[in-house]
Amino acid sequence: MTSQGKRLVGKKAVITGASRGIGAAVARAFAAEGADVALAYARTPEMEKLARDLADELSATGVNAVAIAGDLASAEDPGAIVRKAREALGPISTIVANAAANWRSPFEQYSVADWDLINNVNVRSTWLMAKEAKHDLIDTQGSIITVSSILAHNGNNTNALYVTSKMAVIGLTRALARELGPDGVRANCVAPGAIRTEWEIEFDPDPEAVKEAVYAKQALQMRGFAKDLAGTFVFLASDQSSFITGQTITVDGGWMMK
Repeated sequence: MTSQGKRLVGKKAVITGASRGIGAAVARAFAAEGADVALAYARTPEMEKLARDLADELSATGVNAVAIAGDLASAEDPGAIVRKAREALGPISTIVANAAANWRSPFEQYSVADWDLINNVNVRSTWLMAKEAKHDLIDTQGSIITVSSILAHNGNNTNALYVTSKMAVIGLTRALARELGPDGVRANCVAPGAIRTEWEIEFDPDPEAVKEAVYAKQALQMRGFAKDLAGTFVFLASDQSSFITGQTITVDGGWMMK
């Protein structure tokens, strides 16, 4: 594909949770379409290595790719990530709020600290990044892409905090779409179904057991992987979706139909 045929040439994207899984797949897809990317990662040796290796991989293709560390649970780092990305890439045109915190527990066993951590990472950080990026997004006529989950609609046992935060993400996305729409900025949400990422493997290591459970609910009898979501993010970041905002696009192999 020539640069003229690429859909994201000139775009400058910040992607959280970009070390692996959905975030890394989106980063690769954005770079393949010509976007420069800032890969935000958690401050651990493993995530740093993955993010820096990915930045090197993408830079070798001719785009500008940088890795930026940050703690999305903090009140300061989400905005700082955007500022550092702006310094490295230029005015930001796309925010992909992909990173999330989650662990399973009966709802009554979560603590207030658990509630704060999960909601700060999954919801508050998105709001803080949008605040910092607002003027960039207006100047570039850009977009915000958030990530929810079909669990926000279905609920899930021993996952109350995550489910709550992911419904809040949908509400925040709609509010941002309303408020930023008059300035030409779009906000949309991707709601994945059962995706076989490193995260799922940590929760459910037996692939056959998960597959059996998933196939009983999906229309498509195939597992979803991170790469299967990436095209939806490219579409939402591109001018091809210029009349779409405030929407939640479910990518789940036909689990939910609405």
